[in-house]
Amino acid sequence: MKFDILTICYIVAAVTFIVGLKMLSSPATARRGNLVAAAGMFIAIVGTIFLYKDEDGLPLHNYAWIFAALIIGAIIGVVAAKKVKMTAMPEMVSFFNGMGGACAALISVIEFDYVFRAAEKMNYVHFSEGVVPGHYLAIVAGSIIGSVSFAGSMVAWGKLNGSFKDVIFKAQHTINLLIFAGVIVLAIITFFAVNAYADYFFIATVILALIYGVLFVLPIGGADMPVVISLLNSFTGVAAACGGFLYNNKAMLTGGILVGAAGTLLTILMCKAMNRSLTNVLIGSFGGNETSGGGNARTTGGTYKEISISDAAMVMRYANKVMIVPGYGLAVAQAQHTCHELEKLLEEKGVEVGYAIHPVAGRMPGHMNVLLAEADVSYDKLLELEQANDALKTTDVVLVLGANDVVNPAAKNNPSSPIYGMPILDVEQAKTVIVNKRSMKPGYAGIENDLFYQPKTSMLFGDGKKVLQDLINEIKAL
Repeated sequence: MKFDILTICYIVAAVTFIVGLKMLSSPATARRGNLVAAAGMFIAIVGTIFLYKDEDGLPLHNYAWIFAALIIGAIIGVVAAKKVKMTAMPEMVSFFNGMGGACAALISVIEFDYVFRAAEKMNYVHFSEGVVPGHYLAIVAGSIIGSVSFAGSMVAWGKLNGSFKDVIFKAQHTINLLIFAGVIVLAIITFFAVNAYADYFFIATVILALIYGVLFVLPIGGADMPVVISLLNSFTGVAAACGGFLYNNKAMLTGGILVGAAGTLLTILMCKAMNRSLTNVLIGSFGGNETSGGGNARTTGGTYKEISISDAAMVMRYANKVMIVPGYGLAVAQAQHTCHELEKLLEEKGVEVGYAIHPVAGRMPGHMNVLLAEADVSYDKLLELEQANDALKTTDVVLVLGANDVVNPAAKNNPSSPIYGMPILDVEQAKTVIVNKRSMKPGYAGIENDLFYQPKTSMLFGDGKKVLQDLINEIKAL
């Protein structure tokens, strides 16, 4: 009876994962979707702890270790989530994803150790005699994919917080492919190896997979990191699904499949948004670092011009339509609430206001949507790339708040630019463009922005939050 109840717990958890994921597709229901999926995970965890029995009919017994780990992990997770700044959200996602990959890999390592010791007790000569091929495939796939996800996510986390830099060297693609081939070869050798040495080959497989995970992410440029995070997230999901298969855990299997599938689809969508090749991601050549020559050269030339707070306020106050383009700078300044205040003030004055959202604005898919949702900005005002570009054609004033690479015309007219071909927000179609930045330094991709030097563009320098507050005060006085 208890086994039946546990199965029901897993089925309920699996259903909540599916429902929660569906709800995450809309900003209006995303918060509830997260809670629904979390409730399902809670049911699965409680059911496993108190209802699970092994093949001998014995329940779990090491409750002290289990609850100690749960309490410590919960405290760390809650504190980290409470304290993290919105600007650091991409690196937190990468770090947590890496932890998930490590857990999935450890599950496979522990299962291999169990099978290996069982083969030793049976005095099998070859390791393959003591394990079903399908079972071993799940073990080795989970350990390899989980290790790559863990190592790659740690490098991505370091890159996002500035600890690591891009590393490129000769024959990098070839070396990466050779290492990956070595991982596969070692995994095959482990299966057919003499049992006494199978564990050594397996350890070598995991170590080489960790090395590949590091080398896989090292050359990838900053502007392309959102795609990499999505891909690594899908890896973690697949590794977790392997763990679910090993333990016949339907909740883990379903959750892993959902994460793997969703991560893969998101990766494809991000590749499309960045106009990159998924093949290049897989062989570690993803990013614009290899472009040399005139990648940073301006195509427009000339000098930039500044605009005062009072002039900017006047232009926006008497415009019919204003479009706000949020970027990483807005997140750094924690100015989302002030931005919403400006939006409401302009609407009170009869100005139509919308937000143009690029898929990878803020260094992470959906980053700007989350940021603005925190400030209670209406979801109806958030326009995606194609919608925004249509609206920009009839916009009087565009206010760019800390966005850089996603509004750079070089992506369309400079073939030597590393971001050439990347779909961007066509803000130059508006009558007037006002760009708020702290300075003229390049964006995350390290590329100078042609937009800043165009005749219809004016620069409004300063901290995003202070500039917005000054604009609010000036508009109120008009």
